[in-house]
Amino acid sequence: MAINVNDVYQTVLLILNKEQRGYMTPYEFNKIATQVQRETFERYFDDLNIYARTPQTEVEYSDRLKNTEEKLETFRTSNYPLYSNGGFDIPSNLYRLGGVTFRDFLEIPGSPGNYNFSSSYVEVQQLDRHEFNLVTRSKLTAPTKSFPCYLYENNKLFLSPSTINVGSILSPDQDGCILIDYIKKPSNVVWGYSIGNVGQYIYAPPGTSGVVIPSTGSVDFELHNSEQTEVVINILFYAGVVIRDPQIVQVATQKIQQEEQLEKS
Repeated sequence: MAINVNDVYQTVLLILNKEQRGYMTPYEFNKIATQVQRETFERYFDDLNIYARTPQTEVEYSDRLKNTEEKLETFRTSNYPLYSNGGFDIPSNLYRLGGVTFRDFLEIPGSPGNYNFSSSYVEVQQLDRHEFNLVTRSKLTAPTKSFPCYLYENNKLFLSPSTINVGSILSPDQDGCILIDYIKKPSNVVWGYSIGNVGQYIYAPPGTSGVVIPSTGSVDFELHNSEQTEVVINILFYAGVVIRDPQIVQVATQKIQQEEQLEKS
């Protein structure tokens, strides 16, 4: 379950107002909330490296490595990239590339000009530029459809053998012959609103019709709901910077450090 953007914004406003520390506009909140989500998302990968080297408990629900992997599940996705200009364009929201697989695209027997995809996928091996050039230039090691390879450069996947690309050229309106698994970037967090009769901001939940500011509408956090407390604390830290209140910065910093120590201990 994701974190509701309105719950976080109202909590932040409540704390700021209770302490008479000022006000955070929706625009400021959206910018800060997006930054906090990105920082939390980035931390997952550092946590994975740490926990992978640390013995984990066998107590159910207490395995930190497993819990961190669960938090990343929201961002795991797949996509059939489109073929253009000699390579496959990666999705704009790709953060880290996972596996690449290929399924052959064959002409249907007895039906010239009609094609269909194979039901089985073959894993495509990733090579760096030096290896890719060596392999593709040698007749002995030349890639085949059974043992294909790819080079990932300049936001494109270049596959060998080149006959692999035929499927995506012949079927632009279908799912392509190349499937990639990847971790996507988090979406921007948005607290959307409409303007009330006396100029007040009225929260507009995701999917609200009518005039909503911004036009994209509200977008919830994509983080696991267990992160909500930390998200609020981190937003308050940035709020202290925005309104130039060193006391908020100090208190939030202490809370952040305490949370980090608890997680790593």
